[in-house]
Amino acid sequence: MERRSLLRGAVVGTSAAAFGFTLWQGAASAAPAQPGPGPYGAPGPADPNGVQLPSGFTSRVVARSGQKVGSTSYTWHPAPDGGACYADGTGWIYVSNSEVNPSGGAGAVRFNASGAITGAYRILSGTRQNCAGGKTPWNTWLSCEEVSRGFVYEADPYGVNAAVQRPAMGRFKHEAAAADPVRRAVYLTEDESGGCLYRFLPDTWGDLSSGRLQVLRAGSATSGSYTWADVPDPDGSPTVTRNQVSGAKRFNGGEGCHYANDTVWFTTKGDNRLWQLNLTASTYELAYDDSLVTGGTAPLTGVDNVTGAASGDLYVAEDGGNMEICLITPGGVVAPFLRVTGQSSSEICGPAFSPDGRRLYFSSQRGTTGSSSGGITYEVTGPFRA
Repeated sequence: MERRSLLRGAVVGTSAAAFGFTLWQGAASAAPAQPGPGPYGAPGPADPNGVQLPSGFTSRVVARSGQKVGSTSYTWHPAPDGGACYADGTGWIYVSNSEVNPSGGAGAVRFNASGAITGAYRILSGTRQNCAGGKTPWNTWLSCEEVSRGFVYEADPYGVNAAVQRPAMGRFKHEAAAADPVRRAVYLTEDESGGCLYRFLPDTWGDLSSGRLQVLRAGSATSGSYTWADVPDPDGSPTVTRNQVSGAKRFNGGEGCHYANDTVWFTTKGDNRLWQLNLTASTYELAYDDSLVTGGTAPLTGVDNVTGAASGDLYVAEDGGNMEICLITPGGVVAPFLRVTGQSSSEICGPAFSPDGRRLYFSSQRGTTGSSSGGITYEVTGPFRA
């Protein structure tokens, strides 16, 4: 996600699959989310790391681009972007993409039960502009190339198995991925101004080497019903995938994507929206739209990566805006959670919760320098609600 000057907002995904779906479904059906007081109160003054947090929360710097991670020998990659957490015995692992071209890829940091860094290493190399991605139910990382006819790569967060290219998942400007174990599908966003939403149906669940790529078909309205249609040529040449199926619905710059409880949420940066798919009813609608905010200024602008907490709260990282992570509650209230100061030429990305839900990781892609070599990865600890 390069710097965006015309962005208008979004949200979602971790291992917390037990989302507050019933509340979310009702809130989104009633009206898109509106500003209000957040569950933790407003962010306070900046701490020594330049992070403004609600009372009771603290931050620490986990890694900086170009510097060794903790006492390990691994040098943290430039332009850290999309990320996810994985359980690892009594500890956990945080995976982070590198959005540079060439030589993107992804790296990982290993933590013990107390949160101390015990290792860091590369899990994917030699790829291009790895932006967002997604976690699979079988604990691999899908790293997505945000370039024309880019690939999805399946990488091992534990650093044991070599990463594998997955061309059957389509060649287009990939952004994020979200796995649905019920329908055995992986949903994929496309970062184009006239992009589409796709799903990949593997021939065998847990094996992404072959399957069918489909595109969502729907009308031009912001709500309604939808269907899926096969993409004839997932390779995208000579005709790009988004132009192969008549009636494919267009979305203005696909970003984050998350699945939980028969629902997919995904965001679009060009119109600052969070969309919701009800997979049981085969309907779609808006869960947030900054142009529909009433009674004040929209708190969420510049949508980017998204994640969710066990409480059902959705956390949205801003590329632009006020360099905030905003949250949207299951009751439909949107509010800032944290703000990073002194880094207006950067973007926030890679939000992900530790498996126990007590720590939130994220990165400032270009840090205080405004350069890909200035990335900073943070951890926030505090009384996150269950």
